[in-house]
Amino acid sequence: MISKTLSRAALATALGITMLPLLSGAAVYSNGSKTVTFDVTLTIIADCTIAASNLNFGSSQGVLATTVNATTSLNVTCTNTTPYNVGLNAGTGTGSTTAARLMSGTGANTSTVSYTLKQTSGGSNWGNTQGTDTVSGTGSGSSQALTVFGNIPVQSTPQPDAYKSTITATVYF
Repeated sequence: MISKTLSRAALATALGITMLPLLSGAAVYSNGSKTVTFDVTLTIIADCTIAASNLNFGSSQGVLATTVNATTSLNVTCTNTTPYNVGLNAGTGTGSTTAARLMSGTGANTSTVSYTLKQTSGGSNWGNTQGTDTVSGTGSGSSQALTVFGNIPVQSTPQPDAYKSTITATVYF
């Protein structure tokens, strides 16, 4: 067997052929090659998200003889260059409108407390009519904070209770 291997190796050497791939068991074959290309795609659509924090005027209020102010923030994230408007509805207080918001008693009473939501401190009312009383902006792809300025004006103080209204903030894009 050794003599056959040597004679094959001697013959291969004489012919200028290497036997190394055949001896190691790693034969190399190539009949050419072909390539193909393919596209990698993504479509970005205009989109926005909105998040809100509660607005709390506090719990130590007695007689509403002075103005009570508080702020909260909305966070809007829109795709880059997407124009948007943020509106605030009237809320769930009985009889509320965006121009005259009311918080209702959470107990058995039917009393209300009036309050406002403004776009800036002492500024315009923040409502829900696009282009009229909403806050506009342009998306950057990152979260943008918008401040909501709340105000309880001086008014006749209703009976003691916890008062509440739930506002729906909407981002239009």
